[in-house]
Formats: sequence, C-alpha cells, structure tokens
Amino acid sequence: MKNIKKAEVLTLKEQIAYQEGQVVSKTLAQNSSVSVTLFSFDKGEEISTHESGGDAFVTCLDGTGKITIDEQEYILHEGESIVMPAGHPHAVFGEEQFKMLLVVVF
Repeated sequence: MKNIKKAEVLTLKEQIAYQEGQVVSKTLAQNSSVSVTLFSFDKGEEISTHESGGDAFVTCLDGTGKITIDEQEYILHEGESIVMPAGHPHAVFGEEQFKMLLVVVF
C-alpha cells in the first residue's frame, strides 16, 4: 500500500480532493494481481469507453456517477457498488461531483 496512512482509522472519501474540470486519481496499491485506486470526478468529467484485463469493482464514496457497461447505463450513489467485467467496454462519468474506489482484480 502507498499514498495512504497505515494503522489509522480514516474515511476514504477524504483521501482525495475534487479539482475543477479534472479527473483526479490516487493509486493505493498496484501489482500484477490487483490495482486499488481512488478517483474524484468533477461534474461532467469522464473516463471514456475502454476495456480492462481484470474485473473492476467500483464503490461510490461521494456524489453521483454514471457507469456504462456494454452500452447500458447505471447510476451509482454513495455506498453503492458495481462490477465492470473484464473484457467488456465500460466508461465512468461524473453526473455531479463523484468519488469512487476502484479495485481491479487481474
């Protein structure tokens, strides 16, 4: 693990800030088996359609985000999660300001 305090109680959504007009990411762990990243999206910002080599587990930490998987749209609110399956086209859009935790398992 990196970029995060250890042996301390914390709130994940407070570990990354919004920045106007940007998508911000903060990698917490990355190796050949797993990737753990925090993201913040300003309203209207997005990660365009792409595919991943691993199953991508998304949990909304704050705000509202739109997840598109195989052209089907899902709206995530705080506390909700979804899995974007490996090899399927997906995208993420900030319906409003939106923070998420992304865990990709390869």
